[in-house]
Amino acid sequence: ERSPLARRLREARVAKGISQKRLGIEIGIDPSSASPRINQYESGKYLPDFLVAERLAVHLDVPVTYFYAEDEQMAEMILAFGALPRRARIEALRVVKKM
Repeated sequence: ERSPLARRLREARVAKGISQKRLGIEIGIDPSSASPRINQYESGKYLPDFLVAERLAVHLDVPVTYFYAEDEQMAEMILAFGALPRRARIEALRVVKKM
């Protein structure tokens, strides 16, 4: 089975509506190998190091921790929390801690 990173990378890229090649080029991969490299990440054949994962996350507008979440509910929470403005994050964290 593919790693969570591989699966979530593909989901985030598709949700953003960009091709593997475009994403690869945007994070600095040579255009001739951009598509194959992203394909290898999404298939789980190879996993990007953390710095590459950070660049992918920035270009896909997701927190890098989303790629590494242990389960789907945690991944959804990370996306939702990451989309909040700073003040709302503070309040959300306060509420969750009280639970």
